[in-house]
Amino acid sequence: MTDREEYEVAVKALDSKKAKDIKVLKVDDLTILANYFVIASATSTTQVKALADEVEYQLGERGVKPKSIEGYQSKTWICLDYIDVIVHVFLESERDFYQLEHLWADGTPVDISDLVID
Repeated sequence: MTDREEYEVAVKALDSKKAKDIKVLKVDDLTILANYFVIASATSTTQVKALADEVEYQLGERGVKPKSIEGYQSKTWICLDYIDVIVHVFLESERDFYQLEHLWADGTPVDISDLVID
């Protein structure tokens, strides 16, 4: 699977579980950590876990397993590392606090309007 296909599956999985404010940033020119960051918000810790679980399930169905997963204990920010794509699922207040989009503001926003239902 290409990294683009991975982030597309992740975005669709997040959208299917009603994630809020889904964003994709292309960061390959800025870091060796990943090519893309997928960032989404949830309204509760239960939804944070459900969103992360759905991403893991949908990519797993396609044979893609995460290299690592962090944050399942707190359920306020779960990070799924797929090497080329890193998926960040935040509780809304945590996303506001960490401002990941601001930290990576030099990243290129990816148009995902064709992947999400308005």
